[in-house]
Amino acid sequence: MTRETVIFFVVLLRRIHNRDFRMFPKDIDIFNILLNAVSEGVIIVNEQQQIVDANISAANMFGYEREELLEKPLNLLIPKKYKGEHHAHVSGFMEKQESRQMGHGRDLHGARKDGSTFPVEAGLNPFSVKENNYVMALVIDITIRKQQEAKIQELYEDLEKKVVLRTKELSITIAELEAENKLRIQAEKDAKAALKKEQELNELKTKFLSLVSHEFKTPLSSILTSSMLLGKYKLTEQQAKRDRHIKIISDKVHYLNNILNDFLSVEKLEKGKVNYKLSTFKVSKVINEVVYNANMLLKDGQYINYPDDIDGYSLYQDEKIIELALSNIVNNAIKYSSENTQIDIFITQNDTITTFRIKDNGIGIPEKEQKNIFNRYFRAENALLVQGTGIGLNIVKSHLENLHGSISFESIENEGTTFTIQIPNKATI
Repeated sequence: MTRETVIFFVVLLRRIHNRDFRMFPKDIDIFNILLNAVSEGVIIVNEQQQIVDANISAANMFGYEREELLEKPLNLLIPKKYKGEHHAHVSGFMEKQESRQMGHGRDLHGARKDGSTFPVEAGLNPFSVKENNYVMALVIDITIRKQQEAKIQELYEDLEKKVVLRTKELSITIAELEAENKLRIQAEKDAKAALKKEQELNELKTKFLSLVSHEFKTPLSSILTSSMLLGKYKLTEQQAKRDRHIKIISDKVHYLNNILNDFLSVEKLEKGKVNYKLSTFKVSKVINEVVYNANMLLKDGQYINYPDDIDGYSLYQDEKIIELALSNIVNNAIKYSSENTQIDIFITQNDTITTFRIKDNGIGIPEKEQKNIFNRYFRAENALLVQGTGIGLNIVKSHLENLHGSISFESIENEGTTFTIQIPNKATI
């Protein structure tokens, strides 16, 4: 019902009450016709909250005959649990005498004759006739609307659940894609690393074959030459010449034997077949052995300077491995240093570690190649013309690490190199 219709009803009611009903019966007829014609429920109550009039729509809405509602208390149409507060709301409304929508911020319900309840929407319109106050309530059954709202809410909640579920599924899918992408990236990195490793291995193989060819060819040529010359020196007075060539053959065989031993050591290290023999020994004993053997390799004017106050130093280690490591470093110092140079050996020991430092004044290691110095078969550019296989330092480093030791160095090209070996006083393998 529109606001204009409500105003018309109010004005018509006032006319009816202000005139003689017998003189203007048509006004009542018009009112009743209009009242029962509207689809909304119309209920008129007085100040005592008694129903003074109601249309057919209202009666049908609440399940009553129209006559059953007249002069009945309004509470008849209010559900039991709302009756107390409803009476106060209506009383307060009559005092203010302002038209308004009833139930702002809360749901309203009506009570049918059969005891059932249903949601309603009510508009309250006050009016006065002959100093008597009335309220015309326009009531609409909003059951269908509420059902639709509930259905919409249900659909909305279902949609929210689907959105949450879908979001979760998308998150899982994204996470799986990210994980798959990481695996793909890692696989690419691994493939590139494997390819690079293969390229490096191929380069190493080529370098190794070239190295072996050179390192074996030269000694074998010397052995062959000396063997041929030996056959020519048959006279007794030529014994000195025979001895010289015999020594050449012996030295070259010894050199080749050392190379083969290095290759065998590499194979054993790779397969983990090295068995270390631990024992307690004096550090001075090993140093004396290393220096004694190295003295036979010294060039003109070269000499080895080492401390003589190490008699109290002892190790529980593999003596042969310590000797191998020190011999390799000292022999390299001799090999890569020129004549008239000094090689210094420094040794210190504390409660747990023994440190060996071997310093030379040789050709040094180029800075750009220092990162590769412990790689197998690697030889720096400035050392290519000097005999060597490039596996000695690699073997030493592997042995020392197996014994929980370490090897490092500092070097400046054309000034010299200092190697440092640190080894536990007591091996734990």
